[in-house]
Amino acid sequence: MSISINMFLNPHNIAPGGLTGISIIINSITGLPIWLINISFDIPLFIFAFKILSKKDAFKTFLGIIFLTTSLKITENLAYLDITDDVLLSAISGAIILGVSLGLIFRINGSTGGTDLVGILANKFFPSISVPMLMGFADGTIVLLSGIVSRNIEIALYSAIALYIIVKVSDIMVEGINTSSSFTIISDKYREIGMEITEELGRGATILKGSGFYTNKEKNVLLVVVSKKQVITLKKLVKNIDPNAFIIITDIFEALGEGFKEF
Repeated sequence: MSISINMFLNPHNIAPGGLTGISIIINSITGLPIWLINISFDIPLFIFAFKILSKKDAFKTFLGIIFLTTSLKITENLAYLDITDDVLLSAISGAIILGVSLGLIFRINGSTGGTDLVGILANKFFPSISVPMLMGFADGTIVLLSGIVSRNIEIALYSAIALYIIVKVSDIMVEGINTSSSFTIISDKYREIGMEITEELGRGATILKGSGFYTNKEKNVLLVVVSKKQVITLKKLVKNIDPNAFIIITDIFEALGEGFKEF
């Protein structure tokens, strides 16, 4: 995170939300070190949120704050390396690195303080609004401020692009890349299709019982989960056996169990 902030984002005043975004904005105004601004906000926030967090979460958040602050101090000279003058390239590169970093932190239920603590605290006063929504509002405000302070609307746009990439990359790190698809197949030739799936693709299938709404006739429905590379093969397989089959193909968030990812 500190490499991303000091090497790519801060040199161009790109503030993609979060407490680090506020630190970048204040740094551009005052010249104060980012690590000092960051911990000056984090410690009071942590004290306020300490009673709300569990002991385990509080300990991990405290470690996250200390490690990030230390890293920001160690890497602060990276801002003078002048890696690139291209603001868009800096926004994208910094956002990818920051997104990967946050994803790794989220995978262990960790935290570095910042807007997630703000979201938790604000949720106590506005319980009808979810924590992610409050965090999103805070991040959006910071992105807008980056443009106002720099007096350059492009900086706000670059910050918004960076924020979007950070969210997407961190989601991929946490959830994994979509590698499976689910097929729901409605066909009178479900047995032939099921046999071909087993023999050709080496996959199992589950028979679900259903009935037509208008006809009230009983229908057997096949549920099959396959890898992405098997999607085209399965579509062709079903078409060859029953061109009139009805198929629903759904991207799967995660598949756990035999033939896929272990628990």
